[in-house]
Amino acid sequence: MKKILLFMFTVLLMASCGSGGSEDTEENSYLVHLITVDPGHFHAALVQKIMYDEVAPDVFVFAPEGPDYQQHIERINAYNERQENPTGWNEIVYTGADFLKVMLEDKPGNVVVLSGNNQRKDEYILRSLDAGLNVLADKPMIIYPEDYIKLEQAFFIAKDKKILLYDIMSERYEITTILQKLLSSEEEIFGNLITGTEEEPAVTKESVHHFSKMVSGVPLQRPAWFFDVEQQGEGIVDVTTHLVDLIQWECFPEQILSKSDVNMVLAKRWPTVITRDEFTRVTGLIVFPDYLQKDIKDGKLNVFCNGEMVYQIKGIWAKVSVTWNYEAPQGGGDTHFSIMRGTGCDLIIRQGAEENYIPVLYIDNIRVDDFTTKLKEKLDALPYDSLSFEVVNGNMLKINIPEKYRTTHEDHFGQVTAKFLEYLKEGTMPEWEIAGMLTKYYTTTSALKKALGQ
Repeated sequence: MKKILLFMFTVLLMASCGSGGSEDTEENSYLVHLITVDPGHFHAALVQKIMYDEVAPDVFVFAPEGPDYQQHIERINAYNERQENPTGWNEIVYTGADFLKVMLEDKPGNVVVLSGNNQRKDEYILRSLDAGLNVLADKPMIIYPEDYIKLEQAFFIAKDKKILLYDIMSERYEITTILQKLLSSEEEIFGNLITGTEEEPAVTKESVHHFSKMVSGVPLQRPAWFFDVEQQGEGIVDVTTHLVDLIQWECFPEQILSKSDVNMVLAKRWPTVITRDEFTRVTGLIVFPDYLQKDIKDGKLNVFCNGEMVYQIKGIWAKVSVTWNYEAPQGGGDTHFSIMRGTGCDLIIRQGAEENYIPVLYIDNIRVDDFTTKLKEKLDALPYDSLSFEVVNGNMLKINIPEKYRTTHEDHFGQVTAKFLEYLKEGTMPEWEIAGMLTKYYTTTSALKKALGQ
């Protein structure tokens, strides 16, 4: 009965969405058929900002009634209707309280995309995998320490059923981070990563984000639940996921890590205070919902979206910090700071006002003879042409990167989805990816546990 209802709904949607859908023979020729479940975050739409040769244009959306899925559809429509490189997605929507049950019964696709309210994400992941569906999930996949065992179970199911579970680590595709990783592997210039200390870690990554921002050229309207740490997750288990991932990816490339490699030493959390007017501007709601009342103090909302951790991974000291402000300074945006300290030099990424809020890679504290000659040789050998450098601020070097290698945060979602599609075509992913995801979420949830004094 559910399949009949969904089919009838599909026909109506195809008649109204403009693309008219695809013939069965055409649809069956695609490797991937997407199913979007409960999209509540704009990242769900960014996965579809471009088209992919392997992915069918008909996308099935299963969601509860409400503004979350409606905003998702509006974003997809905007991509379809833009003048430059418009997409051709056809969203086929089923809404209702039983949306997950219907999706699992009908299974109209083979890849579930998850990006939204994190409160039920572990359930969505487990039940989708158990139904034999691949999962591409936005971070974080879990938000509580007690859910780690569920993530272990999820990867066990995926392995048993020979399907994939992958999280969207978009920051791996930032060119300055790529170059920082590549140059850190060049012993002639970087040397070896130092061990560091608790006070001065070998690697530090800091990120500043903003509640009020522009996405795809329009002001972002966030759902009210985004401000509830019981639904979105605390900052120390949310954005930190990217930073912990980058530390593993850069410092221990393609190495199989485990939770036994992690020693969480220090962790803390603190709130960003938001007025009712600020809340209204970014959500469109006049009052705070009941579920946020627990976080109201003196008429203002306290969101524990900030966190910091200091830990050791395979004996190397690391520090991760995430801060959320309400909005960026004029002309600014989200920012990233990163430093890797080697025996030969330090590799530093800055994205502040001095850099016009564009990530820039610097090399400092150089301790290698004939460094510039060696650096030029290494840059020329990289798979990126026209890289150069210049001296700034005394002895510091700045890496000049051609504009053609500069991609935006939004572009990165297409790149990471393309990587997932490669793994899907191969039918497997490297063991280090799976081990890295488990280690990463053990790290973030251990930090929350430490910060809460548990």
